[in-house]
Amino acid sequence: MRGKRVGLLSHQAALTADGSTSAQLLRRSLGKRLVALYGPEHGFFGQAGAGDRVATRRHPDWHIPVYSLYGRNRTPTQPMLKDVDVVVCDLQDLGVRCYTYLATLHEMLKVCASNRVEVVVTDRPIPLPQTVDGPLTVPAFASFVAPCALPMVYGMTPAESAQWICKNNGLDLKLTVVPMECWRRADAAWDGDRPAFMPPSPGIRTWGSAMSYAATVFSEALPGIDCGRGTNLAFRVLGAPWLRAEEFCALPDIRLLKGVTLHPYNYVAAVGPYAGREINAVRLNVIDHARFKPAETSAVLLRAFSETYGQPRVWRHKGVRPEWFDKLYGTDRVRAHLLGDKPLSVMFADWRRERAAFNRTRQAALLYS
Repeated sequence: MRGKRVGLLSHQAALTADGSTSAQLLRRSLGKRLVALYGPEHGFFGQAGAGDRVATRRHPDWHIPVYSLYGRNRTPTQPMLKDVDVVVCDLQDLGVRCYTYLATLHEMLKVCASNRVEVVVTDRPIPLPQTVDGPLTVPAFASFVAPCALPMVYGMTPAESAQWICKNNGLDLKLTVVPMECWRRADAAWDGDRPAFMPPSPGIRTWGSAMSYAATVFSEALPGIDCGRGTNLAFRVLGAPWLRAEEFCALPDIRLLKGVTLHPYNYVAAVGPYAGREINAVRLNVIDHARFKPAETSAVLLRAFSETYGQPRVWRHKGVRPEWFDKLYGTDRVRAHLLGDKPLSVMFADWRRERAAFNRTRQAALLYS
């Protein structure tokens, strides 16, 4: 970056070893050659809620533009890049397709390729680096929560994802990736040797929430099941007034889930139709990230909820958004299968067959053994 004007796609969750953000590090190192900042969903400062539009603004201290890529524009425009020679991308992502930082990275890479702007992607851990799970995006359901032909959980870090995107989209881009030091795919648990974990969004407050997010995100479309939003266990619990957690956790299909255990848990719902009510819930505890299949787990849970308590409580609750469910999963076939009577094993086998070609392209993009 010597002598170049630099833009930074990042947020306040991107911490360095001394606890500063990557933006503060670059400001100290580059001074006024840090000319622009770009923020994903939730904003560069990480304060906006899920789906909230964020406005472009100026940095209160550095007086440089902080462009929002989750407001009027979700794709960087040419004027946003006109004074930039290289864009650094440093995002704490989850490795889950519907978590929109992948889409923002995807759009930034494409636009930089078109405008001959170099890109540097600095890498960070993801919670499930060995896991590939769920259906591939069906082209008709491509959206900002399904931006690429990837499985729902794709097991690639941000730098690996950038390499995969460039190669599989044929991008003519000068891309530099900066791998992590001393990190292996087996290192999924957050430990004291890394920078402290900072929530990358208001709903992902802990590494545990990051690990279970893909198994519980369906609750965004099915409000009859609460996922603990607004509490410290967001996306780690699933609750409802009609749920009987002790009996549910003892169901054979639940006890056979791999890499995760479920436990009864009571809490007061913070938002949604049950706000202010104490509800019975199950708490997900990931015990083996290499064996945990969050997309398969979500399907097992939804089928068990429907069979135990009736489909209307799950699929016909006020506010159900079937179109959003399909967007989250990148296909309408998951919902159709769950509402039918075919065994889930049939759908899981279809997913594995669909992913065979992706697995080969993923392998070529990996940076760590």
